[in-house]
Amino acid sequence: MKKIVASIFALVIAVPTISQAQKSTKKTYSFDNLPVVAQTSFKKDTFNIVNYGAKSDGITLVTKSINDAIIACNKKGGGVVLVPKGLWITGPVELKTNVNLHLAHNAILQFTRDFSQYALVKSNWEGLPQMRNQSPLWATNQTNIAVTGYGIVDGGGDAWRFVKKSKLTESQWKNLVASGGVLTEDKKTWYPSQKSLDGSKIKGNPGEITADKNAAYYEGIKDFFRPNLLVFTSCKKVLLEGVTFQNSAAWNIHPLMCEDLTIRNVYAKNPWYAQNGDGLDIESCKNVLVENSTFDVGDDGICIKSGRDAAGRKRAMPTENVIIRNSTVYHAHGGFVIGSEMSGGAKNIFVSDCTFIGTDIGLRFKTTRGRGGVVENIHIKNINMMDIPGEAILFDMYYAAVDPIPLVGDNREAPKVELLPVTEETPVFKDFYIDNVVCDGADKAVFIRGLPEMSIANINLNNINIKSKKGIDIQEGKNINLSNIKLTIEHGNPLINIQNGNDVNLKNISYNSADLLFKISGDRNSNIKTSGLDVSKAQKKSEFSAGAQEKSLQINK
Repeated sequence: MKKIVASIFALVIAVPTISQAQKSTKKTYSFDNLPVVAQTSFKKDTFNIVNYGAKSDGITLVTKSINDAIIACNKKGGGVVLVPKGLWITGPVELKTNVNLHLAHNAILQFTRDFSQYALVKSNWEGLPQMRNQSPLWATNQTNIAVTGYGIVDGGGDAWRFVKKSKLTESQWKNLVASGGVLTEDKKTWYPSQKSLDGSKIKGNPGEITADKNAAYYEGIKDFFRPNLLVFTSCKKVLLEGVTFQNSAAWNIHPLMCEDLTIRNVYAKNPWYAQNGDGLDIESCKNVLVENSTFDVGDDGICIKSGRDAAGRKRAMPTENVIIRNSTVYHAHGGFVIGSEMSGGAKNIFVSDCTFIGTDIGLRFKTTRGRGGVVENIHIKNINMMDIPGEAILFDMYYAAVDPIPLVGDNREAPKVELLPVTEETPVFKDFYIDNVVCDGADKAVFIRGLPEMSIANINLNNINIKSKKGIDIQEGKNINLSNIKLTIEHGNPLINIQNGNDVNLKNISYNSADLLFKISGDRNSNIKTSGLDVSKAQKKSEFSAGAQEKSLQINK
């Protein structure tokens, strides 16, 4: 009996030891050990929407026919709902479990511009619970769903969006105004309807769901609540493949709180002036693969989000385990972006072999006070860029919700720098690894700007070759490691600006010329070191101001 008791006791002790050993030997994610994304699988049974009464005449609404076909497919265990070639006008379409909505070659699924077809529903807008118009293509709590094929999904966004005069040519503006709609008092912004304009005048979040707002209130500004084109919420095993998603009223593709999401060979397209016209916003999702896709849009191209401020922190669902590869972004505010609504956090993101051509910023990581959230373990390699009007690589914790490139007439002041207490509202950016980036043309090569109370930390840039007007700017950064950096700069005055940088390591930095090599400012700099740096190409080595001490910089020592 004593032997039995002793054996049981030994087993109890051993179990947690074994479990801890298993945990300690579990390999962390890397480019050699990428996250696994579960894939969809569908029956071959096909449900043609024509058999449910759909007519491709460019006039007749086929909303009921498509949804009836989807319901029938779902009830029979799933399969393919076929949208044949033709122009199909429809209202909102709801996807259901085990259904693959397949668009044939030359099929256009055109969502109606009749706003009455879109009911007001409780939804989500820029990371917050809001009242919105029903998204054209949507699903909630479904499993094993897909939109595939070769056709076009058009959100009819031009009927919903407001447009700034500064973003159009004179003739485009005249044609837009002549089409109808209303103008703001200063005549600088066009809205499609009075309801839309009225909504824009309400301060704060007009769509926020509160007890003091009734149905009449929301209906009075209904047109202001522009829907995202595709919104899949809390779905598992999702596939988007081959289809063009275009002309969204707001965001284009928005998976929210989904798991096991694959986006392959997709084209997301919006006018360059489309307000909030993001291409892909992956929000609070887990296990994601995006590959071989193209984005040419009005706001951020490929964007990682996880909720905004207190609502995002309460949701507490980071976007994690994401693979993005072999994709191209043309016009966009940013090529690959994290933020600014990242209050739930983001981690284990792997981006590789992507091209950004003409995006306002190449790699864009943005947040601001109030967000909170931790962004960490971000791995990026093999990125090519051309013709970037702003920064090739940007980390900014002072995001101000404005276009990254100022329009004509924009007057912007630098943010006020002040030290505040660290709270749950303080965002964190750390542990970024960026390797092998080539950029032909940018305004600034690298910009890193943290907060006085929360430095951006552990940023590692390796094998970077950038041709730009200006060089490197580091403000409130800690443990910043730059190695094998080649800069071809138009204005090297200074080549490298550092304000309150700590543990900044610069190894093998090469450059064409510089009037001033280093400008160091602030009274909280320490341990700034270089190695392999040719100082002979600079007219002047260093300049110190605003309390910076010469001992904080060690050149080739």
